[in-house]
Amino acid sequence: MRLVQLTASLLAGVLAIAAAAPAVAQDFPTGPVKIIIPFPPGGPTDTVGRQLAMKLQETWGHPVLIDYKPGAGTAIGADFVAKSAPDGHTIGMVNSSFAVNPTLRKKLPYDTQKDIAGVTQLFNMQLAIVARPDAPFNNLKELIAYAKANPGKLNYGTPGAGSTTHLGAELLKREAGFVMQHISMKGSSPAHTELMGGRLDLVVDPFLSILPYVQAGKMKLIATLGARRVQGHDYPTVAELIPGFDVGALLGFVVPAGTPKAVLQKIQADTAKALASPDMKKRAQEYGLEIIGSKPEQFDAFIGAEMKRWGRVVTDAKIQTE
Repeated sequence: MRLVQLTASLLAGVLAIAAAAPAVAQDFPTGPVKIIIPFPPGGPTDTVGRQLAMKLQETWGHPVLIDYKPGAGTAIGADFVAKSAPDGHTIGMVNSSFAVNPTLRKKLPYDTQKDIAGVTQLFNMQLAIVARPDAPFNNLKELIAYAKANPGKLNYGTPGAGSTTHLGAELLKREAGFVMQHISMKGSSPAHTELMGGRLDLVVDPFLSILPYVQAGKMKLIATLGARRVQGHDYPTVAELIPGFDVGALLGFVVPAGTPKAVLQKIQADTAKALASPDMKKRAQEYGLEIIGSKPEQFDAFIGAEMKRWGRVVTDAKIQTE
């Protein structure tokens, strides 16, 4: 009899927990939500983050605020997320640096795979290399020829050491056999300012970040780094000169580990709806973004694979933080 009572009690407990999970998701959010941007205002992550924040605010009926935590190659922002309450009210935006940092930075204050949980990969971002309008080259072939004829003269800026833009440029240098000096900047905006001010020769950055300047004639687009031309645009790719070259960047949402699965799934589902809206699709095409909208488990697996991929590049190229 006691066994029957115990079994019934355990079953009731399991059913209560199962019933509570949808309720937790249904109640989320219960107040303001913060999206942590690991860069200064004005960069590509900020641009996309603010647009998604507005969409999610409409869905959730609570303020969705942007909070900037730049520095240490996005590690400061990721650490803030890792140490936040695991209730879904703090969401981090991450890019490929999130997968690079475990190899690049030996003393991270968090464990990438244990302290932070993936929600969804939002986009795959096209990258581009740009120059000042008065640069003595107009395309990649001319750039490589100029760099070889003037060894050590060119420099290039990126949003930070170890970023995908940095690694992509280093791969390009190795594939094409030329030299240029890397200047690490604290975000896209400072890199743009230094380029237009004449203190940088080139910048490698996400396509969406440099596009307005290219269209305004303030920058000259040399090439994009993806395997194919950006849909809706007619800019050449590195692959057209160096077959097989393909470097892109991820952009995704993460939350603190321990966030209830039901809440995590709700954030993913509501984000997927926002990404599927006609205006977000239109904006993604304009910016050269491929919408992904993956499930949490898919994003976690992708991050693990990217950690291995970029870890090999960092090790082989002996790249260190600056």
